[in-house]
Amino acid sequence: MKIAALDSSGLVATVAVTENGVLTGEYTTNYKKTHSQTLLPMLDELKRMIDLELESIDAIAIAKGPGSFTGLRIGAATAKGLAQALEKPIIPVPTVDALAYNLYGTDKLICPIMDARRSQVYTGLYHFVKKDAGQEFTLELHTEMAQCAISVQELAEILNVRGEEVIFLGDGVPVYASALRELLKVPFTFAPASCNRQRAACVAVLGEKLFEKGIFQTAAEHAPDYLRLSQAERERMEADEAKKKQLNQMETAKN
Repeated sequence: MKIAALDSSGLVATVAVTENGVLTGEYTTNYKKTHSQTLLPMLDELKRMIDLELESIDAIAIAKGPGSFTGLRIGAATAKGLAQALEKPIIPVPTVDALAYNLYGTDKLICPIMDARRSQVYTGLYHFVKKDAGQEFTLELHTEMAQCAISVQELAEILNVRGEEVIFLGDGVPVYASALRELLKVPFTFAPASCNRQRAACVAVLGEKLFEKGIFQTAAEHAPDYLRLSQAERERMEADEAKKKQLNQMETAKN
């Protein structure tokens, strides 16, 4: 199976192509350019370098969220456009799951953290579980806590209660490393640069596993999973609530 994978959910923009368990190409950048400037040119360059005919791919895997609202919209629009033009299915892969997959093989608790602003992180907790099959075994990513948006304080409390050694990775580490050092009572470490950011190859691998389980969508069906309201939506709701309160007060005064 040949999969083209995209991830623009965070600061990193990354694209990859895998075929039958082999990574044939990957292009990743972590720079200040917007994903609208980089994602399609990166895919086009990768296509050229590996002589890829887009019509030959079987599916498009996309990091569906959570993450940057703008980044998710760009990734979704790109995936939907390709899927519609090529008449291929989209495989929606949870962003935090794919980030955790970077640490394949560790026996420690994995805790990806993405900066969600407002003193919160997008996070989840994961273990790799050994599946015995005679001499050859496989490792499967097991979700201990599904991806969510919580405060760093809440996350530290959860980890302290669990009492396990933990490895952190993600763009939230530089932002919240100092706070974690103060709050944590368990052994911890931060993943190195070689495996601490999103990789489209991980999106592709998990995407293939999901596809085998029958989890995929049409271009029309796909939508990002934001996990929480955008700032504009929150402000609109707050304004609506304030307006309702004012109207209620006016009605009360009349009576």
